[in-house]
Amino acid sequence: MRAVVQRVTEASVSVDGQVIGAIGPGLVVLLGIGRNDTEAQARKLAEKVANLRIFADEAGKFNRSALEVGGEALVVSQFTLYGDARKGRRPAFTEAAPPEVAAPLVDSFVEALRATGLRVATGRFQAMMLVKIYNDGPVTILIEV
Repeated sequence: MRAVVQRVTEASVSVDGQVIGAIGPGLVVLLGIGRNDTEAQARKLAEKVANLRIFADEAGKFNRSALEVGGEALVVSQFTLYGDARKGRRPAFTEAAPPEVAAPLVDSFVEALRATGLRVATGRFQAMMLVKIYNDGPVTILIEV
């Protein structure tokens, strides 16, 4: 399971011109599910994301989590995080989980993230989405569990 986590001032996701999820300050989580990923990994990743200390304290150090600063999260499923472009010019996605495996794990991740106390907005699984991200810093972290 892979996540690209970005600290943002705001973000939104739209499908067919309609905003379906939006947040203020917090985190955007681009979430990739691999073939062999499990629900336990989804819970572990959610806990890690919620408690990731990438927000500044009074001294300007990364000492606060989204939970501590009252941040929100926008979760967008993104199978392309498992794109393998080592050969040729077209990425292969053979390590990405098929939709029937990935969808429930995305839901498990979102539920576990909400259980931490974060307000969570989401994209739409398998939809063509437009994601607007106002990266703060910029701060972007890659997490793999």
